[in-house]
Amino acid sequence: MEYTQLGRTGLKVSRLVLGTMNFGPQTDEADSHAIMDAALDAGINFFDTANVYGWGENKGRTEEIIGNWFAKSAAHRDKVVLATKVYGNMAADGETWPNHDKLSALNIRRAVDASLKRLQTDHIDVYQFHHVDRRTPFEEIWQAIDVLVQQGKILYVGSSNFPGYKIAQANEIAARRGGTIGLVSEQCLYNLAERRAEMEVIPAAQEYGLGVIPWSPLHGGLLGGVIKKEVEGGRRASGRAADALANTTIRAQIQAYEDLLDKHGVEPGEAALAWLLTRPGVTGPIVGPRTAEQLESAIRAAELELSDELLTGLDEIFPGPGPSPEAFAW
Repeated sequence: MEYTQLGRTGLKVSRLVLGTMNFGPQTDEADSHAIMDAALDAGINFFDTANVYGWGENKGRTEEIIGNWFAKSAAHRDKVVLATKVYGNMAADGETWPNHDKLSALNIRRAVDASLKRLQTDHIDVYQFHHVDRRTPFEEIWQAIDVLVQQGKILYVGSSNFPGYKIAQANEIAARRGGTIGLVSEQCLYNLAERRAEMEVIPAAQEYGLGVIPWSPLHGGLLGGVIKKEVEGGRRASGRAADALANTTIRAQIQAYEDLLDKHGVEPGEAALAWLLTRPGVTGPIVGPRTAEQLESAIRAAELELSDELLTGLDEIFPGPGPSPEAFAW
């Protein structure tokens, strides 16, 4: 496994990030623990979760599963760079009492303590804002974060789903306050089929020294060989992939993608991950395996080198927006 610095920090993280969103809802605790064991054995040291994972009445369950895994061995926590998120409504019934969601100083303090308890740890390495809070000023947010850093409860802070201008605003205010390192990472939707992040988000992240952590690298399964699986195994696409394939233009695009990779003898899902690892500013994509086999495929992708010919072919099928601001200015 290769490692890189997380943005401008001295923190070394693996080039694959283990996403845990399926732990609980789709993968039971025993299998989740086996996947984390296998990830660590493969050298993956960056684990990502969120306080709301588990969803519905089971919000927080994913953090609990990870916490139980940490409790099995002190070496687990020692070797893992742990990232979780704050923002979402944690009420099981969906009804929120005032100040029990978003990024007020009060909710940040409450949410950190709750996550630490579920995760059975005394600190979070990368604490991430899951979404933009348009009502809470960054001066308040950074004041809350400064206290938590001083208390040793968190080390670094990242963002998720932030537009470029909010990344700039957050870090400019952090710089004016002094003593605050600001955002060090951004999780964004980014993959071959969804490249809008290249227009503003990724340039902003690079300018301010944030590591880019793409989520949904297979675009809801659309880039994982969905048509081939449909033809060979009778497995019908579902969710976002099914909706996309209902569009004849997109289906033709995905067919061309799968045909190109078949020509080069490369598995679609592995190619999609490997492509992200070639992109400027990308620390590593989040892989969210439901099974050990899916994790093994992701690990192979980290070792895959794509030829210039294949990279050119992928760009022809999935053209990006082009450099910013030219992409939207003329």
